[in-house]
Amino acid sequence: MKTSHLILIVFNALYILGFAVYYVALQNYEFLLYIAVLVVLFALVAGTYRKTRFGIGILWMLSIWGFLHMLGGGIRVGDEVLYRHIVLDIFQGADSEFVILKFDQILHFYIYFVMSFVMFHLLNLTAGKKAGFGIITFFALLASSGVGALNEIIEFGAVVFLGKTGVGGYYNTALDLVFNFLGALCGALAAMRVYRK
Repeated sequence: MKTSHLILIVFNALYILGFAVYYVALQNYEFLLYIAVLVVLFALVAGTYRKTRFGIGILWMLSIWGFLHMLGGGIRVGDEVLYRHIVLDIFQGADSEFVILKFDQILHFYIYFVMSFVMFHLLNLTAGKKAGFGIITFFALLASSGVGALNEIIEFGAVVFLGKTGVGGYYNTALDLVFNFLGALCGALAAMRVYRK
């Protein structure tokens, strides 16, 4: 095993274990569910690595996403969790949830930016020159957006089964979908440029 991969495994193990203990102490079952999802994703990436051959850049981008996700639900800024923190006050609607730009929205953008790289890599690996970069870019965008929609379904499941969560209502979900798509679009275009070199 390469040293770079070992460092990556240690980083992921430390933050996942650390936040698991932290969320158990807080009895935050919503984020314990998200930790379980992270562990499954980690196992999926590790278990398929010989076939997927993800570059170290993609693996670090995924790891940083997991770490930021855990920070978002656990670190408090004033009276609110980091996810609700308004990083830049661009717009505030009549509804208190219709706010741009929160940490949550930045992270949704980042997640699906990264997911487009993941999808582009997998599509390029399987379709390669047969499909061409334009087709691969388009389907990487669709696949990343689809994962974004699945994420919103998981959040809905947390609301249904856990009752009160920090997920938010209609505006939160709609804005999540918008930032998911924007991140996926920018990620697909960025991946096309990187893979063309």
